[in-house]
Amino acid sequence: MLLILRLEPESTRSLMAANSQRIVATLESVLDSVDLAEDITRRVACASGFEDDDCHKLGMSVREAVINALQYGNKMSPEKQVRLTLVLGPDKLEIRVQDQGEGFDLKDVPDPLAEENLLKSSGRGILLMRSFMDEFDVVRAAEGGAELIMAMRYPSSRPAGAEAGGAHSRDK
Repeated sequence: MLLILRLEPESTRSLMAANSQRIVATLESVLDSVDLAEDITRRVACASGFEDDDCHKLGMSVREAVINALQYGNKMSPEKQVRLTLVLGPDKLEIRVQDQGEGFDLKDVPDPLAEENLLKSSGRGILLMRSFMDEFDVVRAAEGGAELIMAMRYPSSRPAGAEAGGAHSRDK
């Protein structure tokens, strides 16, 4: 399996907050990429000060996002890739998962809690990501495809007693 992992150069960082770091992984459209993306995310999250429960939530959210990108976006095409970007900002870890598919509108995704969808074996990934993350959105990527954007505030950046989760979608 091919993995391209890089830290963005200083010129790219100038677009972000001065004290942010960006890690970019380019993944092949193979199922092994799911485990790899989850592992990278969990390691970065744990090294960034998140507790075990939050590291698990972040890893599971990325797992779901990459599965969706591979299956629905790239349609498992070996010519297409998934880009995983982790931005370690001053108050949150932002995660972007971009596919090379046709893109989609979040409003068109069926509600997995609707009675007609309760027994379906798929369709709960977005619900899970929204419940685990502080921020969640899907946009059309400039290069084409869908870009899923989600973030979790660092424990030190949360109000006293607040837990991560309960994202507010920035639907456009």
